[in-house]
Amino acid sequence: MEGWQAWDVILRCSGQLRVAQFGVAGIDMDAALKVGEALGYDLHALAELLPSCESGLVAAINEKVGTAAKDF
Repeated sequence: MEGWQAWDVILRCSGQLRVAQFGVAGIDMDAALKVGEALGYDLHALAELLPSCESGLVAAINEKVGTAAKDF
């Protein structure tokens, strides 16, 4: 269940990206946790799972736009 909740929060926060000069640096984690809290999700589980979701999201977006994540 917690994995589904983390995925739901990531999808809901897709407009809350932190953008750097050459690509996406991450998501606004504070906003993501507040969304999870508003939805009544387990914040401890989100705090554990969201960084991994963020890492995959950043890598995929930056690969798509041609920016290596290691540049950050």
